[in-house]
Amino acid sequence: MTHSSPFLESIRQEIRLRGYSLRTEKAYLYWIKRYILFHHKAHPMTLSSVDVKTFLSWLANKQNVAVNTQKVALNALAFLYQQHLKIELGDLGFTLATKQRTLPTVLSYKEIALILSHMSGLAKFVIEMLYGSGLRVNECLQLRLQDINVENLSLTIRNAKGNKDRQTLLSQSCTNQLDGYIQRAIKIQQQDNQHGVGPSLPHSLAKKYPNAYRQATWMFLFPSLNMCQHPITNLPCRHHRHASSIRKALQQAVRKAQIIKKVNCHTFRHSFATHLLQAGTDIRTVQQLLGHNDLNTTQIYTHVLGQHYAGTISPMDRL
Repeated sequence: MTHSSPFLESIRQEIRLRGYSLRTEKAYLYWIKRYILFHHKAHPMTLSSVDVKTFLSWLANKQNVAVNTQKVALNALAFLYQQHLKIELGDLGFTLATKQRTLPTVLSYKEIALILSHMSGLAKFVIEMLYGSGLRVNECLQLRLQDINVENLSLTIRNAKGNKDRQTLLSQSCTNQLDGYIQRAIKIQQQDNQHGVGPSLPHSLAKKYPNAYRQATWMFLFPSLNMCQHPITNLPCRHHRHASSIRKALQQAVRKAQIIKKVNCHTFRHSFATHLLQAGTDIRTVQQLLGHNDLNTTQIYTHVLGQHYAGTISPMDRL
């Protein structure tokens, strides 16, 4: 069964009809395809909830996937059966994966300053935004001008993980450079508009408001250097910067700073949360800023701090 089979294409259309993000679409199609291949290309209509349970348990027990990965696979199959095929799966009662999240890497203030000292330009500013606001790298790159509120020092993160919107802090120190990036983005948009193109927009929004691409509010803060084709309409548009250029610049800076920890863009989100808790911020506030559904996800940062051992002294220190 190929990725472009009529069956998978029909699922793709259903996903788009319901307004899911392209990232969700990609993930769902990946897991549905793996499920079909696991069952030797049998059509899902011929399979039952027992077969779904077998696949999910295989992921946990034989493939050793993390619990969150297994949940994405479950969501994909729930969509396949309940939304697309209109078949209720009922209570599956499968084995949850036991491979839990490892403790995140967190940098000290000094390490962050050292890494930033080896960076410059847009890549440096993006990393400062990740650390200053607790953003995922794609959340930062997908920011549109309407999402920035300098007066209130807040950012609106739209259609984030789990298709949720949230608000988070905008660092005062980031506002100094922000205006330059905003003006640059508007200038690029105005040039694009002269050629009848503009920023990539959600397909449904572009249909409802055909001139939205001319409004500065929809422009990306970090527009791509090149034009591309919209993944749904195939019309020319300008997307946001790709995360690969930021990752590459960060890795070079980490090497130059001689940091021996495993550092990636997400490390700055982890460091944001940990440093807020260290400074005495309430854990529920941190949960809201990060956009976590479950407080248990946020509580992993108290383990990084060692707060769950507060007041405990090593027996070695009593000798």
